[in-house]
Formats: sequence, structure tokens, C-alpha cells
Amino acid sequence: MTFLPIVDRELRVAARRWVTYWGRALFALFAIIIGLFVYLANYRVGSLTFSQNLFYGLLWLAILYCLFSGVGFTADCLSEEKREGTLGLLFLTDLKGHDVILGKLAATSVGGFYALLAIFPILAVPLLLGGITPGEFWREVLVLADTALFSLAAGIFISALSRRRRKARAGAFFLLLLFAVAFPVGAGIILSLAPSHRSSLAGYLLLPSPWYALVRGADAPYRAGQWHFWWSVGVIHGLTWLFLWLAARVVPHSWQDRPAEAWGLRWRERWRNWVYGNAAQRKSFRTRLLQTNPICWLAGRARLKPALVWTALGAVAVFWAWGCARAGSEWFNEGIYFPTAILLNSMLKLWVASEAGRQFADDRQSGALELVVSTPLRVKEILRGQRLALRRQFLGPLLAVIAVELIFLAASLRRQSFHEQPLNPVLWLAGITMLVADLLALSWVGMWEAMTAKKPNHVTGKTVVRILLAPWALYIALAILAALLLEGDPSPLLPGWAPDWVFFVGLWFVLGLVTDLCYTLGAAWHLRRSFRTLAFQRFAPAPSPLARLFKARRSKPKLQAVRVP
Repeated sequence: MTFLPIVDRELRVAARRWVTYWGRALFALFAIIIGLFVYLANYRVGSLTFSQNLFYGLLWLAILYCLFSGVGFTADCLSEEKREGTLGLLFLTDLKGHDVILGKLAATSVGGFYALLAIFPILAVPLLLGGITPGEFWREVLVLADTALFSLAAGIFISALSRRRRKARAGAFFLLLLFAVAFPVGAGIILSLAPSHRSSLAGYLLLPSPWYALVRGADAPYRAGQWHFWWSVGVIHGLTWLFLWLAARVVPHSWQDRPAEAWGLRWRERWRNWVYGNAAQRKSFRTRLLQTNPICWLAGRARLKPALVWTALGAVAVFWAWGCARAGSEWFNEGIYFPTAILLNSMLKLWVASEAGRQFADDRQSGALELVVSTPLRVKEILRGQRLALRRQFLGPLLAVIAVELIFLAASLRRQSFHEQPLNPVLWLAGITMLVADLLALSWVGMWEAMTAKKPNHVTGKTVVRILLAPWALYIALAILAALLLEGDPSPLLPGWAPDWVFFVGLWFVLGLVTDLCYTLGAAWHLRRSFRTLAFQRFAPAPSPLARLFKARRSKPKLQAVRVP
């Protein structure tokens, strides 16, 4: 029998997929574009500074990609097989748990590793320029590879325990967040409370964090203590094999459907009553919402959803209370206000992006959306019901976040008047406006992506890229070009004028609003026009305009000459 037969098969299949090669090329092109803009932003400095900025800029982006690659690649690989009922067929053969785990790992992550390998030559450019040493380069490359394996192993371990797609992805995300954020924050709190007595405990909490290994891989920290770096890399690598071993032990038994025990049924019923309410509460809630909109009841019948958003806001409030108790009056300044507002805005935007298309994507994959479309409900009422469910979940938290940011604005104006420092009030008002515009655009684009995406896993990522990441990338590019073309003495294009904060804030605000408006109107128009057609095309996503253009050109009939006798 072939050693690791599934791995052998999946590698052969991956070698024939076009996305394996195009993904690698696109990631390399993305790294080259980032390097170009870093060069334009640092063209007045020396090659040493430029090489260091390029290396560390690409490095931090690459570590983010590696850290959360498990959420995108492996978090749903086994749970999807469970939902489709095909995982048990693998264990009818002589395959063992480690065969299935390593095979799924190879099948889902080979494209991601190819993309990571494509970044390494761009990372080596600063090495040629002399900005970093060979030892530093190879240590950081080792950390990237170790972090990617750790993330993929954590994702496949959570997938072995889960059955539902959303729970699997959320579990993988929070597990990785535990090592990437919770442990370093806990170490920082311990050091701030008792820096001299509990430093060893803080050091143990930092060892499994990829950020700690990345920082310790630089030349200066590495020379100060080599064992910190190697212990951190070793602990992360050990956790990788631990997750793989646990997944291999769990997966042969997790696919089986067993009858629930009495205590399990009791806890399941208690959880259901907590999430949806008891029978009387469900009936009252269902009657009230069905009179308003049936889709609103279908998408928002879990009363736990709004409570989760309020719980997250409460956690931020607890952190703020702790900061006030520790720092006193020094806590109240713009250095705390702005990061808090960014955290709240980002949390709401990402949450709305994940919820906007979830119901449509799940129903479209299961075929339930076809039944919904078969009812007398019009498309306008279906879309309105989804928006009402989102409003029920997020309107209250949104108003609370806006109120908090207005309080921050008032505190900022109390410290300095508008005439003394006009930048801060303008930023606050622009940020609040962009928060509302982004949430509206995310809700519409999320619904549209749910109707057109090939897999439900891609809906949130595509929505975030279109509304949140792409405008920022375009803004950074335009800001760098504007600084190059308009700055100088004299300016190359407009002598006597240089861009100030009004220009850059205005560029960000106008670009964001135009992007949100275009995407919102486009998604709303497409949804109203082709919702019913897409609902019956579960496995045939809508082609892109470019694909439709080439298809029309290929299908255009050719004129043939007719011979006249």
C-alpha cells in the first residue's frame, strides 16, 4: 500500500489545478506592488532604510496571512465532509486517522503554501540591499513557515470536532486569537501588575505566540537572548503536531451519529431555550415577526445574536474601566480615544460582513432558498426581511458606538477648540459617517456575494475585500502618488502648493463614500434584477462580465458565403 495514499492523490490533483499556479503568481504580484509603493514612499531615504521598511512591511503582512490561513483553508474541510456524509466512506477502507488528516491538510493547504513561497523571493530583496542579515532573513522565514503550519493544524483540529461550517470557522478563529492576542495581552497585564515577581509567568504566556517569535527573530533581540526565539519556535511547532495528533485521534469517531444521552438532551434543550426562548416565547416572537416579514423571522429568530454583539461591546467597556482604574486621568486622551473607536468600528464592520449574507448562502447551498422563492413573497420583501434582521441585531449597538464616539468628540473639543486643532473633529465626524456608509454597503454587498459565490466560505472574505480592503489599498496608492507629484520645492505639477491634511482626509472620505455608493447601488440593482434566477442556480454561480463578454464573442454565429448557382 502506498505510504499516505490520500496525500499522494491530493498532491497530484493540486498539480493539475490552475488556481495552484495562478494563486502563486497573484501573491507574488501583490508583493511586488507593495514593494513598489514602499519604494515610492521611501525614495528620498537611503537604501538601508528602504530595505528595512520593505522587509518588515512585507513580513507583518505575511505573518497575518499565515496566522489566519487555518480559518480560510482547513477550518471547514472535515466538517464539510461530515455534513455531506462522505467522511465515513473513507473509514470503510484501510485508511487510518492520520491518513485522512494529512491528506486533507495537503488538499486544502498546498495552494496557500505555494502563495507563501512566492513571497519569499520578494522578502530576499532587502537581503541583497544589505538592510538585513542572512541569519535574520532565515529566522523570519522559519517563523512564517512554522506559523502557517500551526494555523493549518489548529484549523483542522477544530474541523474534526465540528459539524457546522460557521461554528468550525468561529472556533478556529477564536483558538488562533487565543494564541495571537489573548496570551500576549495577558502577559502584558501580568507585567504591568507585578513586573518583578511574575515575569516568568508572562514569559511562558509569550512563548506560544507567533508575534513573540517574529520579534525575537530580529538581530538585536536574538543576540540578547537566543533561547527565547528557539523556545518559542519549538513550542509553536510542538503545538502543531499536538493539534494534528488530536485531530487524527478524534476524526475516526467524530463522523458517526450517536444517540444523544439524557444529560446531552437536557443541555441541548436548555441551550435551545436560551437561544430561541421557550415554546411560548418562540410562538409570540414568531407571530409578531411573521406579520412584519417572514424572512425577518427566518434570519433573526435567534435572540442570542443581538446579545452577543452587546457582550462584545461590554467587554470593551470592561477594558476601558480597567484602564481608567489603572491610569486615572492620563487615560483620557486622543491616544486612547482613536484606537478604541477603530476597534469598535472594525468589530461592527466585520460582524455585519459575516452576518449579511450568511442566511442566503446557507439556504442557497441547502436548497432552502428555492423554497423561499417559490412562495408568494416578492424579491423586494425577501431583501427587506434580511435587512430588518440585520437592523434588529446591529442597530442598537451601532447607536451606542456612535454615542460613544460623539462623547469622544466632545472630550476632544473640550481639550482643544476647533480653531486650535480642526483635524480631530473632522476625523471624528468623517469616521462616524464612514461607519454608517460602510455598514450599509456591507449589508447589500454581503447579500449579493451570498447569491453569486461558489462556496459559502468565500462570502465574508469577498465582501470585506471589496468594501474595506480595496478602498484602503487604492487610497494608500493615491496618497503616495499625490505626495510624489505634488510635494517638492517647487511642486512638479502645482508649484507653490503642497498637499496638507485637508487633502488626505478629503481623499479618504470621498474615495470611501464613492466606493460605498457604487457598490451599494450596484448590489441592490443586481439583487432586484436577478435574485430569482440565482436562487435556482446553486452550483452555477453568475459569471463575471468579462466571462460573459468572451462567451458572447464565442457564441456569435459566423457568416458563411452562399454560392449562387
